[in-house]
Amino acid sequence: MAAAKEFHLPFAPADLLRDGGPGRYVVQEVLPACELPPALTAFRTAFRARGALAVLQHFDPLYSLLHHFRTVGTAVKEDALELMMQVVSHHSNELSAILGDSGLSHADRTAHLNTLKMNCYLLTGLVDAFETETCKNGLVVVDHAGKNKKNRTKISGSLWEEEREPLLRLLTQLLQLDLRQLWSGLVVEEEFVREIGQKCPQDLVRDASGVKGYATFITELAEQIPALVLSNMSVLLHHLDGESYMLRNAILAAMAEVLVQVLNGDQLEEAARGTRDQFLNMLQAHICDVNGFVRSRVLQLFTRIVRCKALPLTQFHSVVSLAVGRLKDKSVVVVKNAIQLLAAFLSNNPFSCKLSSTDLAEPLKKEVQKLQEMRDRDRSTAAPAITTEEEWEAMLPEVRAATQQLFQPLQEGEEEVLEVEETVENASEQITRLLRKLNYKSAARLTQKALCRFQGKEPFSGPTEENEEATILGVLKRLYTGSCPDENSEDPPHSNSSLKTQEVVAEEQSQTELVKQEMLVQYLQDAYNFSVKITEALSLISKMMYENCTSVVQEAIEFFVTVSQFGVPQALLGVRRMLPLIWSKEPGIKEAVLNAYRRLYLSPSGDSERARAQGLVHSLSLIMVDASLGTIQCLEEIISEFVQKDEIKPAVIQLLWERFTEKSQCSSLEQRAAVMLLGMMARGKPEIIGSNLDILVTVGLSEKVCEDYRLAQEVCNAISKLASNPKPALEKNNTPFRLPQDHMLFGCLSETVSKGFAQPSGHWIPFMEAAVMLIYQLAEGPEEICAHILQMCSQQVLDKLQEADGQKADAGDSPSRISDGATSLPTFLLMHLVSLVGQVALQQVAYLEVSVSAELRRRRILREEEKTKKRSDSSAKKQRPQSTGNETTMEEELGLVGASADDTEAELIRSICETELLDGKHLFSAFVPLVLKICNNPGLYSDSALSAAAALTLGKVCMISSEFCDSHLRLLFTMMEKSTLPGVRSNLIIAAGDLAIRFPNLVEPWTSHLYARLRDPCPSVRQTAGLVMTHLILKDMVKVKGQVSEMATLLVDPEEAIMGVAQNFFSELSNKGNAIYNLLPDIISRLSDPNCGVEEESFHTIMRHLFSYITKDKQTESLVEKLCQRFRTARTERQYRDLSYCLTLLPISERGLHKLQDNFDCFADKLQTPAVYSCFQTVLARFRRAGGKPETKALAEELEQKLSASHNQGLDSAETCQEGSETPMPEPAKQKPKASSRRQPLSTANRDEDFVTPQPRTLRNHKRVQKGHPSKKAIITFSSDEENSSEDELSAELKEDETPTKTTPITRSSARRLR
Repeated sequence: MAAAKEFHLPFAPADLLRDGGPGRYVVQEVLPACELPPALTAFRTAFRARGALAVLQHFDPLYSLLHHFRTVGTAVKEDALELMMQVVSHHSNELSAILGDSGLSHADRTAHLNTLKMNCYLLTGLVDAFETETCKNGLVVVDHAGKNKKNRTKISGSLWEEEREPLLRLLTQLLQLDLRQLWSGLVVEEEFVREIGQKCPQDLVRDASGVKGYATFITELAEQIPALVLSNMSVLLHHLDGESYMLRNAILAAMAEVLVQVLNGDQLEEAARGTRDQFLNMLQAHICDVNGFVRSRVLQLFTRIVRCKALPLTQFHSVVSLAVGRLKDKSVVVVKNAIQLLAAFLSNNPFSCKLSSTDLAEPLKKEVQKLQEMRDRDRSTAAPAITTEEEWEAMLPEVRAATQQLFQPLQEGEEEVLEVEETVENASEQITRLLRKLNYKSAARLTQKALCRFQGKEPFSGPTEENEEATILGVLKRLYTGSCPDENSEDPPHSNSSLKTQEVVAEEQSQTELVKQEMLVQYLQDAYNFSVKITEALSLISKMMYENCTSVVQEAIEFFVTVSQFGVPQALLGVRRMLPLIWSKEPGIKEAVLNAYRRLYLSPSGDSERARAQGLVHSLSLIMVDASLGTIQCLEEIISEFVQKDEIKPAVIQLLWERFTEKSQCSSLEQRAAVMLLGMMARGKPEIIGSNLDILVTVGLSEKVCEDYRLAQEVCNAISKLASNPKPALEKNNTPFRLPQDHMLFGCLSETVSKGFAQPSGHWIPFMEAAVMLIYQLAEGPEEICAHILQMCSQQVLDKLQEADGQKADAGDSPSRISDGATSLPTFLLMHLVSLVGQVALQQVAYLEVSVSAELRRRRILREEEKTKKRSDSSAKKQRPQSTGNETTMEEELGLVGASADDTEAELIRSICETELLDGKHLFSAFVPLVLKICNNPGLYSDSALSAAAALTLGKVCMISSEFCDSHLRLLFTMMEKSTLPGVRSNLIIAAGDLAIRFPNLVEPWTSHLYARLRDPCPSVRQTAGLVMTHLILKDMVKVKGQVSEMATLLVDPEEAIMGVAQNFFSELSNKGNAIYNLLPDIISRLSDPNCGVEEESFHTIMRHLFSYITKDKQTESLVEKLCQRFRTARTERQYRDLSYCLTLLPISERGLHKLQDNFDCFADKLQTPAVYSCFQTVLARFRRAGGKPETKALAEELEQKLSASHNQGLDSAETCQEGSETPMPEPAKQKPKASSRRQPLSTANRDEDFVTPQPRTLRNHKRVQKGHPSKKAIITFSSDEENSSEDELSAELKEDETPTKTTPITRSSARRLR
């Protein structure tokens, strides 16, 4: 009977027609289509009688239906589908009860198993057939007026659309049952897996939905029954070389599950270990798979393997190395998963909780040395392991030859001088000693004599030999091997065996110790290698913190948190590097930074709250050691966030106050860190400082301040957190917080600054700057307090000067004036004085522009509100309706008055700065000549610190008045260019940057000299110039022209910090619309110029970075056209190569290819240069790899033929020219050297006439005004496109009396800009 046979799922439908062996079900007959309706009726009748098991006798008709599906009528198909759904539904309900029956017989289980497989086969076959028919019919346009056949097809398709969802629900219901009970051994048949293995990889590529199902099945099966997948893995392995990445992922995931659940542990057999290593090698190979999804998935799988501790220690290094390599992957998902894998390695590493390569290197070296000593010792003790018998056998040929010489006559000159010792023992020792020294002949001669002298005595009474030679050799052997018994030993055999036993035990112990030491060294070596790789990963991951992808940044932050917990020293650099991300506009990144610092610092270990507070304070103090100002500002933002959310406990604040007041024992560094932390917390809650202001003043600004000015400076910074927000507020009640002039704070500050003025200290100036800033922030009438400080300090200078003059008078010298005698003062005193003047001047300007201006506006708003209120009250009393229009007019007038009042107040502040602060009545006027004298006489005032301070003060004083600034800009830029002191140049660059914001019209003609500092020989000056220019350009305070190429050269600067500045600049500039796209052609022209001095390799590096910002297709196409046209103006072969290289950096599209074709004439004559031709070939090869339409490929082939023809034609013409004439080919005309170049630093000569004011672009603007064109927003122009005009502008130099008084105004980002 068919029911007794086992039904096997076929690989192909035709397999059911062939006999598969005994006991397997085979279809007996395929019914013709005309007999199917009655057969289905019979099946329906049997189903009603027997239930779902009826399919066992009626399988063949349903199989026949699938076989004739295309020719069978729609009604029959629909009846079959409906019937099969009823059968499967009924069987599903039956199985739910049958599967729970433990007493199910083998026959019943087999019947239900066959029924289940037959039903599933038939139902899925119908699903597949209906889906195929529906897809084909969907491609046919149904003619509504057509024949009945098409209408019936449409109806059938509609029915299938309705039945699809219920059928899928039915299959889902069936699969949710515990069907494993039907299989013997609770194991699913392996045919399911083997069928997938038999699939052709090429066929699977075309069946995407099927592949997804196969992949899901393999993955879930491996999770549930990994042993089954392991036994059939060989069937699936060939799919790893297939094109379907989903199937590769599934098989690799199955391998990982097998490794975790089956091939895990140290007790594996040899074969299992081999399989495990094979699987691991396959997984490692696919870390470098061509598909990014596979690479990403394998990294995820290794993360799971590592977390489950299923990775052998021997594989750690190779997998970690591969993971570090994937950090450079172009796929963001791969990089993210590589970081996660490395974090998993750290969290689950078997080495130690501290992974410092520096700390591991020393013990490794020590243990390696110990191992070497043990091996040497073992080798020396193991040397006697060669038995004496074996040594004798090796010596025997030479000893026999020496013995044979005894029986030959003595040669001439040879005397017999050896004599035998008196006793047997001495003679034996004598002979043995000669044997050890390899003196075999003498040993044999003595043995011969001893045999005659000591006959019958051991060892000379051995067994009788046939001849004398054999006797001598026997005695020598006994003596050498020690085989003769010791006469003095009472129990020789026992003693000998005991000695041997001790030696064996000692040797075994030695071997055991050696093995342990080897294991220890291997462990330390693995730990060291692991630490080195993690350290290598740190530098790569730290650079990813500023990637555009948020998820990668978050993973990098999480990684550094994990690394920090394992004590890797370099982790602190990453923790600091993530600090600026607190300013990120992306909420996810900012929250990740907060969480990182929350985990690192707000969750310290400790039994008590006090201990936890000490741990937190200690950790935060460490991060501030040697921290830059930017780092401290970022940390302040984080801590203020924690304070505002009440995440910092009161015990922490209490401990900080104890450290500051020295109630808790701490160092001066920890005391200073405590003040800094209190100041950071006061940013979130000012009352932390405000309620203890007296303590800060009495402790931080006491008489001991001279011992530690840095503590006093941090106290000033902390108190400054009490100052209100300097931005003008509209609320009338927002009165700025200020303290009266007689407050003890300002008395202590004045006294401390004055006392320290006359004392040489390197920390007085930073403290003084903080003190002056605090006075202007918090004091009422700060200018009076600072004027008093200036007067006291000036008096000290005068007193010192009088003392010096008195000493000169006593010596007979005539007293000199103050200006002449300034050089006789101590250098530090002059430096302190000019620094104090500069800081007071700058803070006075800031006070007027910010605080006074805000207060004037606040008071005006209050007055206007009061007037408006009075008018509204009076109008309400009068109750005149006709006054509404007048009130509206009045409000409009008030609005106009309010708008004009801003300008009036600004004009008032400006007039004070222009006319009052530097006139003869003001205190500043007394110090300006001194500052100018120091700046104008670098030879007389040669001290570097004094020169730097004077230069900075000059810049600060220039901030006061535009008139003073204009008259001294020439001096300022002369010093910037020609000073030999890097500190002076850096300070003046910073000052020039501030002046460019305050007086942009005055500084604009000098912009080229600012750019020139980007090529300064000193790295610190270049970095400062890069930062200043970044700020000015991004704030639109400097016109961005071709000079921005100087910023591009910083991308290849030898200093990594300067490269970082340039990379950050272009990254920010790329966010400003099409800025980089607009500048690229000009940058290329300038950097490819031979006079620029940029090497070709450096040019390539710069261009690779800049072209990475070109992402839009239109920009790419336009650049292709522009670069092609630039070939016409290129003059040297280097420029040809550079332009062609730039083309290789662009992803050429179909339109880009058309641009190359259209502009072929521009570069056709340049193709004879091999490098140019190679670049164009690279462009075409990359285009072909991207694929495209056939017509596009034809265009590419046509272009390639033209390229090849032009290249070959150029080579042939060059050869013809050389053969036909002896005259060499003319070289390209060299570019005429420029009169002046902004790329070259100016001479360091100190002649003022060599440096004059550049001519502003006034005349051209004047002509534009005459033409009547309306003013337009400044646009970016390419100076290389206007070579004549740009050269004239660059070479324009005027004498001092020709310096224009009016300059070209530049567009400012706002009408009023406050400092």
